[in-house]
Amino acid sequence: MKNKIREANIYMIISKTFSGLNMNALKYLLPLWISPLTGVTLRCTFAALAFWIISLFTQPETSTRREKILLFLLGALGIYGFMFFYLLGLSKTTPVSSSIFSSLQPIWVFILSVIFFKETITKMKITGILIGLGGALLCIQKNDDLASDAFTGNLLCLLSSMAYAIYLIASNRILKHVGVMTMLRYTFSGAAFSAIIVSGFTGFEATLFTFPIHWKPMAVLAFVLIFPTVISYLLIPVGLKYLKTTLVAIYGYLILIVATITSLALGQDRFSWSQLIAVLLICSSVYFVEIAESKEKS
Repeated sequence: MKNKIREANIYMIISKTFSGLNMNALKYLLPLWISPLTGVTLRCTFAALAFWIISLFTQPETSTRREKILLFLLGALGIYGFMFFYLLGLSKTTPVSSSIFSSLQPIWVFILSVIFFKETITKMKITGILIGLGGALLCIQKNDDLASDAFTGNLLCLLSSMAYAIYLIASNRILKHVGVMTMLRYTFSGAAFSAIIVSGFTGFEATLFTFPIHWKPMAVLAFVLIFPTVISYLLIPVGLKYLKTTLVAIYGYLILIVATITSLALGQDRFSWSQLIAVLLICSSVYFVEIAESKEKS
């Protein structure tokens, strides 16, 4: 079991590193080379096809019709909802700001666990939630000439972090009864279904597919589809199976670190004291909600 937990932690580090680089890659693509909703459609449909193909080379997994329907709905609402808000938000704000809101996932996981699963409420956890929300409010009002509409983008990224927290909690419980590949096949099939329906109304906008061939954005898109989408999501269920849901959410801080370093190096963002204070507040909030509480119990 210890080896499984160690392996799960390693997988989460790899997964979240790809997710951090994903923010910078998508920021390069959106909205110049592909529209946000087209980006969601490409990611969801590519991942669904990839997971069905990969499953052909893995051991068969058993699941009931009810479980498959639940997984399909989880993907259609949870995964698609997360990517919908996330890509729309990222197209309007900077990668660092968007990653700050991804860091709020442990807070939403705890709040949802209190509401639906009667998680214990303590003064320490309430203090952590208030500190984290204070950091989010500080950052959400940030205006930046590098962003087309920072306020709207930050608000959409906030909604995406809530949607992803719902996905984490639901998938953590479903994984106790179904296999990893079953979950990935049906959740991404549901997400692809929603994406294709929405694209049918909004249209498919992707200038990178026009001639002459644009090799650099095509290479960036290939990276997004293969590494942060397929490989990253392939590794996340392993973490969910052997680690606490909140710990998996805490690994989102690695996204923040990777995205910040890469953004500053590429000129996609600039250093901001308000962002730094927001990061420190959110990091402190998770300490109160998760780490300090665990120490108190021990």
